[in-house]
Amino acid sequence: MDSGNVMDLYAIYLFRPGSSPVDWCEGNYLISSNIAEFVNTFSNFLFILLPPVLIMLFKEYGRFVTPGIHLLWVLLIVVGLSSMYFHATLSLLGQLLDELAILWVFIAAFSLFYPKRYYPKFVKNDRRTFSWLMLLSAIIATGLSWWKPIVNAFVLMLMSVPTMIMLYTELQRVRDQRVYRLGLRATTVWGVAVFCWINDRMFCEAWSAINFPYLHGFWHILIFIAAYTVLVLFAYFYVESELPQRQPLLKYWPKNEFEFGIPFISIRNPDSKDWHIYCSLFMQDYNNRKTLCTDGSKII
Repeated sequence: MDSGNVMDLYAIYLFRPGSSPVDWCEGNYLISSNIAEFVNTFSNFLFILLPPVLIMLFKEYGRFVTPGIHLLWVLLIVVGLSSMYFHATLSLLGQLLDELAILWVFIAAFSLFYPKRYYPKFVKNDRRTFSWLMLLSAIIATGLSWWKPIVNAFVLMLMSVPTMIMLYTELQRVRDQRVYRLGLRATTVWGVAVFCWINDRMFCEAWSAINFPYLHGFWHILIFIAAYTVLVLFAYFYVESELPQRQPLLKYWPKNEFEFGIPFISIRNPDSKDWHIYCSLFMQDYNNRKTLCTDGSKII
């Protein structure tokens, strides 16, 4: 058999439904004859619906801090679409797309927001050098992911542990109690999400015995909430540590006083020639409907 035929067979195998070595607890094709894991497929809805809202809320952050924040929200959409494709087909290609999308969210987030105090010494506090290092790591990891696909999910899960440890360390430095409380909620949601993932993966028989093989679907919902919240927090930490003159402020949409809304970061001092326009559009304080611009004029 020549190499061309081998590649053709491998391509067919990649796309073939059920070719993934990973099969989650939910029964296959029970609800729909066209969708392998119905609940696991459509439980990704938050990955599709919420990032456009986050792009809107972080418009000012993208303008005055870094437009790279929008890449993270787009990558979350890619994660959601890839996960839907994987759970709908259980194909090896779907699995790899799902896992690689998650990997690249990690890499993009580290490149943008990884605190410089944790950089290895040879990087010399240079974010550009660190970003190139992350890109090289991502390319190598992408190649390795094709080698042993069965272990990819466990490796990605392990990557979240140092991230959460770093989050805990950063929360000890923060002075804003709203930020601290959001960090505690994000950690709690992440812990419950991991509980769901492990139980669905390791104790499927026990959960199937009580007719509830859907914990992986709950994992999708909870891990999205935890993931985007952690990204919001590190976006805040980045401005506070590297651009403190921008004066980051954690807010919630649609009502700032309600801390279970959608969190986003407002910039109180953009240090821009568009300052007056920015004040009139974005600097309204939700608590007393007043704020003060640097020139002393009040925006009501």
